[in-house]
Amino acid sequence: MAGEAGMFTVQQTVGSVLCCKCGILMPPNAANMCVKCLRSEVDITEGLQKHVIIIHCPECDCYLQPPRTWLKAQLESKELLTFCVKRLKNLNKVRLIHAEFIWTEPHSKRIKVKLRVQKEVMNGAVLEQAYMVEYVVQDQMCESCSRVQANPDQWVAAVQLRQHVSHRRTFFYLEQLILKHDAAVRAIRIKQMDRGIDFFFANRSHAVKFVEFIQKVVPVKSRNDKQLVSQDTKSNNYNYKYTFSVEICPICREDLVCLPPKLASSLGNLGPLVICTKISNSIALLDPLTLRHCFLDAEQYWRASFTSLLSSKQLVEYIVLDVDPISSEVNVGGSKYVMADVQVARVSDFGKNDTMFMVKTHLGHLLNAGDYALGYDLHAANSNDMEIDKYKGLVMPEVILVKKSYEERRQKKRGKPRAWKLKALPIEVDASDTRGRVDEEKMNKEYEQFLRDLEEQPELRFNISLYRNKEYQPSEMASVTDGEDVPSVPLEELLDDLKLSDEEGGDEDHDDGGMQE
Repeated sequence: MAGEAGMFTVQQTVGSVLCCKCGILMPPNAANMCVKCLRSEVDITEGLQKHVIIIHCPECDCYLQPPRTWLKAQLESKELLTFCVKRLKNLNKVRLIHAEFIWTEPHSKRIKVKLRVQKEVMNGAVLEQAYMVEYVVQDQMCESCSRVQANPDQWVAAVQLRQHVSHRRTFFYLEQLILKHDAAVRAIRIKQMDRGIDFFFANRSHAVKFVEFIQKVVPVKSRNDKQLVSQDTKSNNYNYKYTFSVEICPICREDLVCLPPKLASSLGNLGPLVICTKISNSIALLDPLTLRHCFLDAEQYWRASFTSLLSSKQLVEYIVLDVDPISSEVNVGGSKYVMADVQVARVSDFGKNDTMFMVKTHLGHLLNAGDYALGYDLHAANSNDMEIDKYKGLVMPEVILVKKSYEERRQKKRGKPRAWKLKALPIEVDASDTRGRVDEEKMNKEYEQFLRDLEEQPELRFNISLYRNKEYQPSEMASVTDGEDVPSVPLEELLDDLKLSDEEGGDEDHDDGGMQE
């Protein structure tokens, strides 16, 4: 402002002094010495560690954090850099400014880290200096890996996961949740059993953590027991084998349920015939005739402990003849429904007789005349459920529609590969079973149905990871001839298998190399 007003201003300059040691011109500081002379007089890295030995397990790629903790870290990762810095003693005498890796051969058993530190020296002057620390990597197997190498079948804790139903659709979905969250990464063995899967762990804490994960994603009840293996009375040491029995509720998505009278009364006289629309850590039930819904947690379910009246394997295909909406679109529990009166006929009877049904359904927003739908045929079903007998004067609907069917449109795409795929757990299957071939064919059909459910239900894909199929090659003719109305997974929901993680890992390593502590 003084310059704009035409006033004379004195230009400020920084003074210079001569170094008291070498006499060169330099900016003034508290020590009156240049940087080279100051470093020759004082070494702030004196007394700091420059050679450290670290223990590495070659089997699980973990590093020993004394006294007994093992830390999993990749080469040149953020976790390994933090681990290396924390292993240095007397580092609190200086101020750490920067830390980064110096590249070494992966097989050299050497890790080099460049550190930049600051410390106050003569007369309050702050000196900054860089130095290198060399870590010598010594291989030594951790306790769990050494136990597995000695005897692969030697386990400490086992989790027996069971569901008493006639299909494995729940386990297919649970497998994808386990893969996405790496819940079974500590399992030393996974074995397929009748109506369930067994997970074996080398540590009881790993099994407890896995059971806690299962309790968060599906309604279960569990119990545990232990068996004494060996003991040393002199040192008071006891070795146990722990077994966790986890039972998943037998209610699955799309099952038709008849609620017990006491439970229906506590839920505001819901139902009693309801459809299970979703399974998470709670059970979502919907009354298809009134659009009322409720959620049951694991404790509420096991207190009543009811079973399904009809399961998804008993669904019958119907053809829709006429649709008459009777309400506007309603949002129920995050899903949209429209009540409608629908005239349907069984596909198996179509053209043979004139048997038709007028039903009330919640799928009015999806169904049109000429479409196909899957539902439960209560008109011809023979049910021996004791809960229905408790309701006196209950009028059973002839048909309850559950979902829209795309079977006719899928005929054109039968045998063609999908643009996406799923990963799988390394599950061992007992090949000595005489029913192995029959069970394999049954499982393939159930797995195909599970893949179709993923295509039709976007909310079902929300918690799992789908990957691009590299073998898939789309053709122009296929895109023209295939049914456009058949549900499919959008390409933007797919992940690149391995490529995406490698690029991310490379970026992380690049950033970690210049990380400042």
